[in-house]
Amino acid sequence: MNNFWLKIKKPILALAPMAGITDSAFREICRKHGADVVYSEMASVSALFYKPQKTLELVKFNKVERPYVVQLFGKDPAHFAKATKIISDPSLALPLVKRRGQIPDGIDINFGCPAKKVFGHGSGCVLMMQKKLAREIISAVCENTKLPVSIKIRAGVGDPKAGLLKNSQSPALGISALDFIKNTADLPYSAIMIHGRTYEGGFSGPVDFKIVEKIKKMFPQKIVLANGGINSAEEAVKILQDYPLLDGLGIARGAWGRPWIFEEIKTPLPSSPILGRGDGGEGEGCKKFDFPHIKKIMLLHAKLIHENKGARGLFEIRKHMSWYVKGFPRASELRRKLVMANSLKEIKEILS
Repeated sequence: MNNFWLKIKKPILALAPMAGITDSAFREICRKHGADVVYSEMASVSALFYKPQKTLELVKFNKVERPYVVQLFGKDPAHFAKATKIISDPSLALPLVKRRGQIPDGIDINFGCPAKKVFGHGSGCVLMMQKKLAREIISAVCENTKLPVSIKIRAGVGDPKAGLLKNSQSPALGISALDFIKNTADLPYSAIMIHGRTYEGGFSGPVDFKIVEKIKKMFPQKIVLANGGINSAEEAVKILQDYPLLDGLGIARGAWGRPWIFEEIKTPLPSSPILGRGDGGEGEGCKKFDFPHIKKIMLLHAKLIHENKGARGLFEIRKHMSWYVKGFPRASELRRKLVMANSLKEIKEILS
């Protein structure tokens, strides 16, 4: 097995999976700016089981995105098994279509999504509490691919005081990330990305990286990445300094409108702040990523989305453009114009 995880120089900087965000265009932009590995949006194993064509379109990629990991979510081990076979060999689903180069570099299992729709369906982080089922799912994936397998989890799930699990199908008792890994570490998956917040913490609660480093210390054979609340290169560098055992970081929302965050983590500037935007001030800009440079990145990103999705990608273009201009001169005016743009040509004119 060609395990790319073992070949990446540490610290590994990964673009973490995000539904509706980490499409092919964004992955390519982040790879251009220093991301060592990129993940797909969540792909449903049930969709791959029953009607795989649409989901295979979702996880399509270009070779410049490698190493590229497809993330799967669901709750049925049989669906995970078939989905894994299809991702590992798409010709099984589309025998009449040549799909050379469309086998990814790895497969990831989502045990960390806190979205109510996913959680209520019995998928995502609710699976952390179902020890037997979680093992069956990991085994189903590992046994049906030669690709390296990874998992994404949370710091914990199931605080009885939160009262969020009363109507779920999950057991009443919760579980920590450490207990989850103790339950599964003997299985042959290679890497773990751990969001340092609990399920109850969502995307705004306290982040616990101590438990992430503890897991790495106890299970050194696994690649362990910390994820959650990393919104600047400065924060990322500090985390790596404070928790030196970590193999790297997974960056998610910190890359919204700032795909160069990976590059800046690797080459932090001596001056502060790293991104040159101050504490929300207008238009300071850093030497390399001043606004003229960023406009070039914006246009390339918009072009890639348009090439991949055509007119239906306009919404994705608009939201990314809004994130890019945040904190720069005339941001409000630019944002208003960009969200009203109806074509790639209009976006080019607005940014000219």
